[in-house]
Amino acid sequence: MSHDVHVPHVDVRIRPIADDDWGGIAELEAEVYGPLGLSEGRAVLESRARASPSTCFVLDCAGGPAGYLLTLPYPAFQSPDLAQPEEERDLAAARPQEAASLTTAPPPSGNLHLHDLVVADGFRGRGLARRLLRHLTTAARAQTYERISLVAVAGSETFWAAQGYRAHREIPLPGSYGTDAVYMSAAVPEGRRG
Repeated sequence: MSHDVHVPHVDVRIRPIADDDWGGIAELEAEVYGPLGLSEGRAVLESRARASPSTCFVLDCAGGPAGYLLTLPYPAFQSPDLAQPEEERDLAAARPQEAASLTTAPPPSGNLHLHDLVVADGFRGRGLARRLLRHLTTAARAQTYERISLVAVAGSETFWAAQGYRAHREIPLPGSYGTDAVYMSAAVPEGRRG
């Protein structure tokens, strides 16, 4: 659902997500993923960000969020279930006697899972998704992650392959992603030296 709308140049910056961004983020997510039956809703999105606030970002412009990116540490070759918030996943994995003391801190992982990247319709075609990815790569490298994984949905596999992500079709995915979803991953590239 892309429109050829001319939008004047607007300064957009990348920053950590703030509490007052969530209304706009939830609206963007619903616009993009709702028609595909993949919308998670605000509470689940917030649970993903709580798992790793230092790897979740918003594209900030004067009128509110122009896009966002949610990533969290996740075991390689696994992915979040769209129907389950992170706290529920953590509780399900814990033994009953440990559930009471469980925090929302993610398990240690060398893999960072790029769960969601959305750029608002009027801001597409400006390289902002790639800019968010570069920002994420810098953060991942600084935090010593080795790989970034994702699940490509709705025909986005070609975009991700062009960014260096390799498909792993043998990896089973939760049914909540639909039938055409593909697990993909890439090594975090080394940064500049010196």
